[in-house]
Amino acid sequence: MQELAAQGYRVLVSDLYVMNFRANATQDDIIGDLKTPEHFQYGDETMSAWMEGRLSDDIVAEQRKVEEAELVIFQFPLYWFSVPAVMKGWIDRVLTQGFAFSLKNMYNNGVFKDKKAMLSFTTGAMQTMFKPDGINGDINITLWPLQNGTLHFCGFQVLAPQIFWSPAHCPADVRTAMLDGWRARVKRLLEEKPLTFAPCELFDLSFQGGFRLWPKVREERESQTYGITTGHHLGKPLPPDNQTKAQPADESSAQPDCRN
Repeated sequence: MQELAAQGYRVLVSDLYVMNFRANATQDDIIGDLKTPEHFQYGDETMSAWMEGRLSDDIVAEQRKVEEAELVIFQFPLYWFSVPAVMKGWIDRVLTQGFAFSLKNMYNNGVFKDKKAMLSFTTGAMQTMFKPDGINGDINITLWPLQNGTLHFCGFQVLAPQIFWSPAHCPADVRTAMLDGWRARVKRLLEEKPLTFAPCELFDLSFQGGFRLWPKVREERESQTYGITTGHHLGKPLPPDNQTKAQPADESSAQPDCRN
């Protein structure tokens, strides 16, 4: 916050615990009558409410922050390989259908394609535990649902995560070094290249085609060493650090240029 403010950015903070932000997504998120009360579907009802200005005030306030933001940073402790419940509730309630995504506006064609987002989080485990041969498994696989299935799905250009490995079990000078490194990175954060994801153009975006890779794309990938992304591995080795590092330009021959 200090470093971004020093650069002239206006920093808005949503401290979800202080706000006592409600995590559970219910029909209380909708003001007025439901469209189909006999068969309540949260996604459809909140999309209608968003279009008609009938979402609850706490959701609207957070959506306005997202609309104004050039960069959204999700800061949290890693709980059970994901975000804490209150942040998951923010994602469920604030990133409503229509406002944040649709089947026509998703991934690199998503609503927020001109915005950046990133995860910044602490872990209880040491870094070696999240290596491909570590007991927790590859951190790139852990991050795929959040970074691809949430942020990139809504169109965000996803910057590499800022990971603070096991700070609770580190000496004070190591924790200070972590913050110094984060401060140094923030100085040029918005200049960073985003992570690599598979663009929608590689897929048959029809119900008949099942939203699967075009056959020609699969054929072209057969000669490649790695899969396209962590999730689109195609039975091949995962692209190294696909969810933790932006792909250098000199590796562009290894994968298609799939950046937002």
